[in-house]
Amino acid sequence: MAKIKSIEYFRVLPRWLFVKICDEEDGYGWGEATLEGHTEAVEGTLNALIKRFVGYEADNIEFLWQDVYRASFYRGGPTMMSALSGIDIALWDLKARKLNVPIYQLLGGRVRDKVKVYSWIGGHRPSEVENAAKARIAQGFKAIKMNATGDIDWLDSPRVLESSIERLKTVQNLGLDVALDFHGRIHKPMAKQLAKALEPHHPLFIEEPLLSEHPEGIKQLSKLTTCPIALGERLYSRWDVKRFLQDTSVDILQPDVSHCGGLSELRRIAAMAEAYDVAIAPHCPLGPIALAACMQFALSTQNFVIQEMSLGIHYNTEAGEHDITNYIKDSSVWDVKDGYVEALPGVGLGIEVDEEEVRRVAQTAQPWLNKGFIGPDGAIREW
Repeated sequence: MAKIKSIEYFRVLPRWLFVKICDEEDGYGWGEATLEGHTEAVEGTLNALIKRFVGYEADNIEFLWQDVYRASFYRGGPTMMSALSGIDIALWDLKARKLNVPIYQLLGGRVRDKVKVYSWIGGHRPSEVENAAKARIAQGFKAIKMNATGDIDWLDSPRVLESSIERLKTVQNLGLDVALDFHGRIHKPMAKQLAKALEPHHPLFIEEPLLSEHPEGIKQLSKLTTCPIALGERLYSRWDVKRFLQDTSVDILQPDVSHCGGLSELRRIAAMAEAYDVAIAPHCPLGPIALAACMQFALSTQNFVIQEMSLGIHYNTEAGEHDITNYIKDSSVWDVKDGYVEALPGVGLGIEVDEEEVRRVAQTAQPWLNKGFIGPDGAIREW
């Protein structure tokens, strides 16, 4: 056993926060603590945790996790759990590297040989989504996700929902499965109408049809539609998830490994979900370290169904040349073939981080700020 010698974090483009932990025997591991739009808050939390945990035994991942969660008194929430996620993932990577095995071997071994994936497309018109979808087909994808609507009022004209159906049909006609992300931006009067209108067209799932802070509304909506309901990116622990499982209001949970307490908590959430016949499709519009952690989880988890990839997502392209193919030494590990990515071949997370690039970009990277919508009346709308 070796004690933690150092914990560092690196803010990098487009909007990611990486964590590196080293032990006294020169072992190392990488994690990701990205919390989109709240980088500086997570950095502040990491500063406090670094003071606490340098000198801890690096092998005692569960002890450290419990210490962060239970000794903090004010526990949970996106900021603390994202900081904990970065540390947790890095410790799993460190341990697996020391043992010269991929992380999935420490989680019970593989239950599958490759991982089904999907990516995101943008576009507000059928012609725009058609071109974007064709590009994803050329990359090897068989499934995509796109926004269900643009910004929309609490109660809006039913006509604003018509383009959602047309865009869905356009992409489906190309042979792709399509998930629609309501993004929590639609309120109940419109969400009920849209979910019903989508039913005959069989979307892969509808994501965050209402914000997770409305569990009673999601329960009601689940009884009104046959569309599979997915949510979970804004749930940060098994305690947050518990209500939705008990309500039987969700079909697919989407915890984010960089928000929910890392691999340790993601595994526990999946085990809870399996007992309710609920699938797991981890949220991950994030960086290569988070995606690698999701791959290790997917390879070793029975009720995993499909993995989000941020390859070419607009958040990445808007920042220039920084994508999940950056910051790692072999970007071919993300090649998609017939809708799948092969099991990562390396030890630990299965990727080798390009530390030189990470440190170079971190010198000047600025925090990414959340966007938002303002309605024609000047009122703030859900984003």
